[in-house]
Amino acid sequence: MKPLCCILALLLVLFASSCLQATMAGSAFCESKCKVRCSKASVQVRCLKYCGLCCEQCRCVPSGTYGNKDECPCYRDKYTGSGKRRRPKCP
Repeated sequence: MKPLCCILALLLVLFASSCLQATMAGSAFCESKCKVRCSKASVQVRCLKYCGLCCEQCRCVPSGTYGNKDECPCYRDKYTGSGKRRRPKCP
């Protein structure tokens, strides 16, 4: 019984580490894309925060530092607020 528990524990550790690597890979993708997107922003911390949120949800970031949102419809169509306060969420 003890060898079976050890094998199951080892499999669990291997599975958890593979899931962690997949999560970190997505974050590295978004971090590099958002760093380029926000390179000319006046408030970089805020730009990086919202770009990262949009990237994680949409899995894409438009090229360049401004515009080109047609390359990523999910990114383009995210809004915050309502009525007169409605504005694009993603930088």
